[in-house]
Amino acid sequence: MSEAIQESLLGVLPPELDELLAGWGLSKFRGRQVRQWIFEKLVIDPAEMSNLSKLDRDRIAAGFTIADGQILSQQHSTDGTIKLLIGWADGAVAETVMIPDDVRRTACISSQVGCPVGCRFCASGIGGVKGNLTAARIVEQVLAINRVMKPSGDRINHVVFMGMGEPLANYANVIRAIRILNHPECFNIGARKITVSTVGVPAKMRQLADEDLSLNLAISLHAPNEALRRQLIPWAEHFDLAEILSAGRYYFERTGRELTLEYVLLGGVNDSVPQARELSQLCKTIRANVNLIRYNPVQGLEFKRPTAEASMAFVTELRAHGVNAHVRKSRGGDIDAACGQLRRRQQPAVATAAGVPLPVIEPPLAGAATIDANSPDGQPCP
Repeated sequence: MSEAIQESLLGVLPPELDELLAGWGLSKFRGRQVRQWIFEKLVIDPAEMSNLSKLDRDRIAAGFTIADGQILSQQHSTDGTIKLLIGWADGAVAETVMIPDDVRRTACISSQVGCPVGCRFCASGIGGVKGNLTAARIVEQVLAINRVMKPSGDRINHVVFMGMGEPLANYANVIRAIRILNHPECFNIGARKITVSTVGVPAKMRQLADEDLSLNLAISLHAPNEALRRQLIPWAEHFDLAEILSAGRYYFERTGRELTLEYVLLGGVNDSVPQARELSQLCKTIRANVNLIRYNPVQGLEFKRPTAEASMAFVTELRAHGVNAHVRKSRGGDIDAACGQLRRRQQPAVATAAGVPLPVIEPPLAGAATIDANSPDGQPCP
């Protein structure tokens, strides 16, 4: 029995649970019943699973956890955005956000505790990365938001890996979590409604292309050229932009899914019309649309939000050169909107409550192999 199964039922795929219960002498339909309680009814206490015998409920309670994280902080914006800070007993904490847009309820989830990428403008990477989240803890973020929204009848129907961490540096856990989120007997979220955002890890991008999943892939670009990108993103020195774009083209060829280039507009840094023109030339080398995000300022960092005029001029220039570009709506402006802000503000209290902090994982020295993190039990916003 794998450690993932021992840890939490949220990290178990349906065939694995069915096999496990068969070892107890139970029929497969018991596994479906358990999944219905967890993923449809959002029940996390086995004692409440009333169509199971007391013996079976006691077995599940004694042998497994379901959701063992605690909501340490919960923020609700006037625009409907909900932000949670979830903590676990070993000191791991993760931010997750629900973003409403018409009928969409998108979960922006984290894959790591902190982030190794260290984007100069991002709160997630302050202090580095403390560890990887298991598949169960990634899935638990979606469960937690669904439980918070349960009184309204809303449920998550889209997922983006754009919270804390670099998803492709926690590859095995992220893929397992995606397969659980996507499975018809779990949350049943379509693969085309799941987006993985990466700062660019070419070997893992190619591996993702071969997973036989129709996921959306977003590349966190943030600069129209290599020189500026390396100033803004320390990790950029490990992977050339040309390699990343080549892997992006491979992803499109294998999946037929057009990529998204994510570009945070930083006032006076990367938001000029000449830079938009340079970006438009880059866009001609890859099948992608451009998602522009106006920066949410982070206390203690020098970067500023671009003006509305500069943002409009930038997107207008891109469109004039035939680029499919749009500016993402700003959400959660009255709460800790920027990724990593809530965790950073709550960190002293989190550390005190948890007792023992997770060990710091050093950033890679070079090459994809150094950030493989393929252990299924390794200890969101590029």
